[in-house]
Amino acid sequence: MTETNNNKEQASTHKIGIYLWIWGLLFVLSFFSYMVDWYQFQGILRWSLILFFMFLKAGLIMAFFMHLFWERYALVNVLLWPMTAIACFIFLMVAEFEYLLFSRLFYFVVGG
Repeated sequence: MTETNNNKEQASTHKIGIYLWIWGLLFVLSFFSYMVDWYQFQGILRWSLILFFMFLKAGLIMAFFMHLFWERYALVNVLLWPMTAIACFIFLMVAEFEYLLFSRLFYFVVGG
């Protein structure tokens, strides 16, 4: 009985090396995001690179430090459903903005 409990405990712990590698990778990604500012990229390239590095760092933090890499069902529930809800809310806000802008322009031009 105790042997199976020990095996379960050993399977649920992770070696410190993986966390050190992730820390190193986070520092490298932060260095690259600072280099975007250092080299003064402008426009869509700047914001694309900043968002790309930000999402990579956030994904690594969630996957390894929040232990979602080892839990598939938790990953789906923590990432997929809230991001889907946020995307739906953004779509609704954009649709409402376009309707509001169209109606204001229409009534300002045509009168009412």
